[in-house]
Amino acid sequence: MSEYKVVEKFISINGEGVLAGQLAVFVRFKGCNLNCGYCDTKWANLPDAPFELMTEDDIYDYIKETGVKNVTLTGGEPLMQKDIDVLLRKLAADRAIHVEIETNGSVPLDRFASIDNRPAFTLDYKLPGSGMESHMLTENYKLINKHDTVKFVISSRSDLDRAREIITAHKLDEICNVYFSPVFGSIEPSEMVEYMIENKMNGINMQLQMHKFIWDPNQKGV
Repeated sequence: MSEYKVVEKFISINGEGVLAGQLAVFVRFKGCNLNCGYCDTKWANLPDAPFELMTEDDIYDYIKETGVKNVTLTGGEPLMQKDIDVLLRKLAADRAIHVEIETNGSVPLDRFASIDNRPAFTLDYKLPGSGMESHMLTENYKLINKHDTVKFVISSRSDLDRAREIITAHKLDEICNVYFSPVFGSIEPSEMVEYMIENKMNGINMQLQMHKFIWDPNQKGV
């Protein structure tokens, strides 16, 4: 039996992505290999962040007890957890739940892509404003499909320009879902919409982090 460092688990709505607005059960894992300037969960990445050790059976049982069918595995960087593939296979065996895993785009997906009924991947592409762009693994884009999402968190006009370059270079709008999300308080959403109009960005989804408008932007467990 494997064990995973879980810093938080809760039920809320999906604040962003394809299932935004729908109920989901969240499991947040400790630790991350990146340090984005705008990260809103830095507390989960600190060496002394409190955590609960849970086995794959513990996590699965918790999910089933909630009665919620959408599952989001997040962090931190969940794919850094030792034996995370064991948990993913456990969850994939239950076709009554829909599992999404949020990953920062720096971890190779090849060892997970062959899992039968694998989770949907939501990959960040860390733009220059994050300070972490050099860590991005664009070879992951060969392994994703229409069930998956690439998300660009935007902090400036130059980030928008870079996002458009990446989308075009890898034809992301043809192979997966693509989302733009503003860094909360750093860029006006209206500026992003105007940019999309100006550049005729068909098929790109503009989104706001819904949970930050319902609750305090710094509140945990939502």
